[in-house]
Amino acid sequence: MSSKLLKSTAIVSAMTLISRVSGLIRDVVMASVLGSSGVSDAFFVAFRIPNFLRRIFGEGAFSQAFVPVFTELTERNTCEARQFVNSCAGLLALITFVLTILGVVFSAELVAFYAPGYKDDPAQMAATVDALRYMFPYLFCISLVAMSAGVLNTLNRFAIPAVTPVILNVCLILALWLLVPIMDSAARALAIGVLVAGIVQLLFQVPSLYKEGYLPTLAFDRKNPSVQKVFGLMLPALFSVSVAQVNMFVNTVLASFLVTGSVSWLYYSDRLMEFPVGVFGIALASVVLPSLSKEHVSGSADSFSELMDWALRWVILIAVPAAFALYLLAIPLLSTIFLRNAFTVHDVQMSALALEAFSIGICGFIFVKVLAPGFFARQDTKTPMKIAVVSVLVNVVMSYILVKTMQHTGLALSVSIAAWVNAGLLFLVLLWRGVYKPLQGWFWFLFRVALAVMAMSVVLINLGHGAEAWYQWGLSQRVWQLVLLVVSGVVSYVVTLLVLGIRPHQLLIKPKLKS
Repeated sequence: MSSKLLKSTAIVSAMTLISRVSGLIRDVVMASVLGSSGVSDAFFVAFRIPNFLRRIFGEGAFSQAFVPVFTELTERNTCEARQFVNSCAGLLALITFVLTILGVVFSAELVAFYAPGYKDDPAQMAATVDALRYMFPYLFCISLVAMSAGVLNTLNRFAIPAVTPVILNVCLILALWLLVPIMDSAARALAIGVLVAGIVQLLFQVPSLYKEGYLPTLAFDRKNPSVQKVFGLMLPALFSVSVAQVNMFVNTVLASFLVTGSVSWLYYSDRLMEFPVGVFGIALASVVLPSLSKEHVSGSADSFSELMDWALRWVILIAVPAAFALYLLAIPLLSTIFLRNAFTVHDVQMSALALEAFSIGICGFIFVKVLAPGFFARQDTKTPMKIAVVSVLVNVVMSYILVKTMQHTGLALSVSIAAWVNAGLLFLVLLWRGVYKPLQGWFWFLFRVALAVMAMSVVLINLGHGAEAWYQWGLSQRVWQLVLLVVSGVVSYVVTLLVLGIRPHQLLIKPKLKS
């Protein structure tokens, strides 16, 4: 079991890596062209509004409720599963179409609510509203894309959903190169790029869905019991799976009152933080949820627990060194990737402060991606919702406290603290209910990983240079030094693990539960 899951995770991670690299190229071009200006702030704020709803109606609450029910139906009756997909697609399309119309009509009110600090800057407000109106239909397309991903992932077709985000990155890069120079509004040009990307991403799913026999014909059967079950599960999941988006919403509201550039600094640092979360965390979650759902349907509680244990060990093995590396390499990464043209040394310094704060929460973010499916697979969406409420309250309180003294860095740190609260409570509840029973060897495993991370950190600190050197070097020198640091860090970590006795094949073997 574990070997097959690891192979699936590796496929998704590889495809997601391609997506993240293309996203990184997109951000490099964007930072070079726009820097941390009012234009970039306007686009990022506008983009977050449909993105916020996408996380709810797309790969967020809807997907988490859809996959377990669809898995159950595919195990039982293929014809019933197809009818279910048709009805879900029809209702999702109707809901997101209505939301899109409302979003376009009430764009000004949404921006005023989401970024109230822009009310005092009419030009900034107008640019953000204009971009949002062009961009909002993206919600309709990408929500159906996310449902398609749920279908394909359940059918073990992981590659297409994982590589689909590349299309968005390519479209935005083309918009930066072709549309921004000829249009009077750079934010509007990028918004058009997002809209085109949504349409292309939706069409990209069609061949795979057709081949699998699940290309939906829109139906509106609200009385279908499985559909009612999905939307019943979806309501409490709306909040729990979107907690990160709610936290970012709170931070965007507060950041809109800070100095110009604050939204952009948070965006660029968040993008680097999302790299390990996306490449590994989301990839692992995409594979684990359908697998946990199948174990729940089969009634195998022990296998369910073993699968969670396997996933948690991989999180520790990958996320912990990633978090330390991002913290230690904040300046080298940001200066190498973004320091050019409109993106200044000051922008690097401000973004680095946020990245260091975000890196503290990386493990928490990825733990949530693995622990939440432990509830969703068992069709329990209420418990994660209650925990998410606590997490959001923690973020709101901490943001209000920390933003006064730490500005945008305090906002990033509050999100990290909230992520750990969310992950910790999910873990404790699973443990308390007996859903997850840790296998033997955790203490020794954690001790060896800790030693390997310490060895990696020592290497990175000793080989690193002062911040001034990174600012003064040319691009080729920065790239060379960064490659040296990354390779040295990876080698020191892996070699230390091997010396301490951790072998990759040990995590491919399905161990026995403790008696």
